[in-house]
Amino acid sequence: MDTALKLSIITVNLNNANGLHKTIDSVINQTYTNFEHIIIDGYSTDDSVKVIKKYEALYKNKQRHLYWISEPDKGIYNGMNKGIKVAKGEYCLFLNSGDWLLNSDILKLVLKDNAIEDILYGDIMLENGDYTYPDSLSFYDFYTASIGHPASFIKTDLLFKLGLYNERFKIVSDWEFFLKALFINRCSYRHIRLFTTFFAPGGFSTQKKMTDLHKKERTQVLNEYFYWLIKDYSFFSHSIEELNYYKNSRLIQLFRKIQASKIYKLLRASK
Repeated sequence: MDTALKLSIITVNLNNANGLHKTIDSVINQTYTNFEHIIIDGYSTDDSVKVIKKYEALYKNKQRHLYWISEPDKGIYNGMNKGIKVAKGEYCLFLNSGDWLLNSDILKLVLKDNAIEDILYGDIMLENGDYTYPDSLSFYDFYTASIGHPASFIKTDLLFKLGLYNERFKIVSDWEFFLKALFINRCSYRHIRLFTTFFAPGGFSTQKKMTDLHKKERTQVLNEYFYWLIKDYSFFSHSIEELNYYKNSRLIQLFRKIQASKIYKLLRASK
């Protein structure tokens, strides 16, 4: 095994033994071996630690690197930061419990080239649909959405350079990090045209009761870093929503059919 690790996979877990089993199983069976797996458990009271200990011997048998702790933390980003601080890889991938790599060759396919970019990002599968991200990223992509955090390979040095994840926020710190990295620090990036990760629903940030907090935290971030753009982008976003509404309305669709019928008749009459 190479002494210089290319990748640190960081998994944060709290009372999700079943999800953790799926995550670890997808990692330990990777054909690519130049990585370590860091599991940060938030002092779970279910069988999570039993799951970790079960796989600990398998990691050793396969000569894979595993580091884990189980202790109270101050939230998901505090757990991620704990993982970053012990990471020895050139890149970090945040694959939380319940998320998994889609097949055993994913890491080999992503890291087969001698990557030099600050951020590599793949595409994500979910139960109710897939997310394919653009090759070229604009601020508007992040104003309305983001790229997939569990499909993003981020240089460890960049995480330290930007001060790790902001533990002041409960939901949007990974999104804030991408904004700072891409649009303030203008870091390099590359889209990997490959579905790399299954993103499990039901995580903390995807719960319906968190919707208001999510909006509040996003607004705080935008006002802190991009206050001069907010008014323009709010207008732009609202205008696009209106256009899409009218574009998909039954009245407009009926009008298009009538117009198409008239054009067809004119063309027939001209022959």
